[in-house]
Amino acid sequence: MLDYKNFADSPIAPARHCFGITPDDAASLPWPTKGIYVGQAGDIALRSVNADADVVFRNVPAGVVLDVCASAVRAAGTTAGDLVGMA
Repeated sequence: MLDYKNFADSPIAPARHCFGITPDDAASLPWPTKGIYVGQAGDIALRSVNADADVVFRNVPAGVVLDVCASAVRAAGTTAGDLVGMA
């Protein structure tokens, strides 16, 4: 088994942690993401790690990995489902 602990992390490196995302208008994600897997198509309202405001990605298809460093996914404006954060 390959042990990744001695490899440098980067935006294109495999995720070291995956977690289910429940959109929330007040809470931040437990870890900033490298990407978000979208299980059910829809819109995703999120705050990227260096942003001062939220943005909405519209009509994201199911099965897509949204390549974004997000600190929060908002309930208001998010219609996509089965979201998985990759950090």
